[in-house]
Amino acid sequence: MVGLNSNRRTLLKVGGLGLLGLTMPNVLRAVEKATKGPKARAKSVIFLFQYGGPSHIDMFDMKPDAPSSIRGPFNPISSSADGIQVCEKLPKTAKIMDKVSVIRSVHHTMKNHNSAGYYALTGHAPPSDDQRLRESLALYPAYGSVVDKLAPSDGAMPTFISYPHVIADGSITPGQGASFLGKRHDPFFFQADPNANDFALPELTLPNNLSLDRLADRRGLQSLIDRQAGILEASAEARGVDALYQKSLSMLSSPKLKAAFDLSREAAPVREAYGRSTYGQGCLLARRLVEHGAKFVTVYFSKSIGGRSTTEGGWDTHGFDNTRMFPIVEKYHFPITEQTLPTFLNDLDDRGLLKETLVVWMGEFGRTPKINANKSRDHWPQCYSVLLAGGGVKGGYVYGASDKHAMYPDDKPVTLGDLSATMYHLLGIDPATEVHDTQDRPLPIATGEPILDVIG
Repeated sequence: MVGLNSNRRTLLKVGGLGLLGLTMPNVLRAVEKATKGPKARAKSVIFLFQYGGPSHIDMFDMKPDAPSSIRGPFNPISSSADGIQVCEKLPKTAKIMDKVSVIRSVHHTMKNHNSAGYYALTGHAPPSDDQRLRESLALYPAYGSVVDKLAPSDGAMPTFISYPHVIADGSITPGQGASFLGKRHDPFFFQADPNANDFALPELTLPNNLSLDRLADRRGLQSLIDRQAGILEASAEARGVDALYQKSLSMLSSPKLKAAFDLSREAAPVREAYGRSTYGQGCLLARRLVEHGAKFVTVYFSKSIGGRSTTEGGWDTHGFDNTRMFPIVEKYHFPITEQTLPTFLNDLDDRGLLKETLVVWMGEFGRTPKINANKSRDHWPQCYSVLLAGGGVKGGYVYGASDKHAMYPDDKPVTLGDLSATMYHLLGIDPATEVHDTQDRPLPIATGEPILDVIG
């Protein structure tokens, strides 16, 4: 049970209250409150990570009355939600804003991609704002790894799946795996391109000369030898690898899992509607995975921060090699977002999946409201926007506000700890639940509070 240890401690405290004269009905109500976690609104989360940092002021928090040096070249248009405007380059996205909650007051202080990326992927602030931040057991695990630890999926379907990139800026951005929770809670990860005509996962395919029975027999013999040697009992890492192997063996024998990954089962018009891009087909695959029981799916927009091309890369657009920001987003980022995001949310809704699937669209920070000398925008974590949809979240709703130039929160500031607490809360996991690191220290899974106002 999620939060079992903390609830047991609370129950012991409650039991002692009877000695202080509390009546039994009051004690029972206290016990019920102590043992009952949040109501699960979402069965799964799809986390669409927009690596590089999308510009909030050019998309979902536009300031048309600001000076031209701030408002940029794009104009706002009305959307399907009263009071919500979006960029004129996103007319299809405007039509689905009645399904979305826009959080306009997210803020932190990490200005480097690796440190800010880690913060966004875990909900925990790094020890310093350092581009050289590396993965270590002192850092927190990814959201999906926490979910796999506390509320794993049933059967062969992995709880946590991520693809199709290992994101990095010079070095690999930490926060993409299980860290101190152990290898058994790492995501099922692959780098195969879902848009490829021959998309298939070798991880789910046995060599021609090796049957599943032979593989299981070999593993049984190896396990016996390991136990005799005391290896599994002595090494936590070995136990993690062994559990991971057993999970992989179960996956190899699962027709349901293979069917979930088989994009060829989708009709051609559906695939075209999502967009024949790696990201577009990745979002379509995410829909199939939650349909088949995955609990947390992370889809990375790009493997790099971007900034040098109008045909690939992430949202980092502050002017490498004299590249200008606005042509990049207009020619590349906006068209992909415009095709995939509305199709994705509408498809989930049409299938009855949106009400039980929380979709999170976010980057590690926004862009500076003031346009720089290169006619671009730089990193800006002090205030930016995040989109939430489905999974118990209100549609057509705005939470928080930025100031008149979208520089700082002006109302209801939100931390990344608050966002992570909201995700866990919607999944029915108490954000105050503790996990233990390699030193057996109890650590809370979230440092903030759920944003209850966005929950319908």
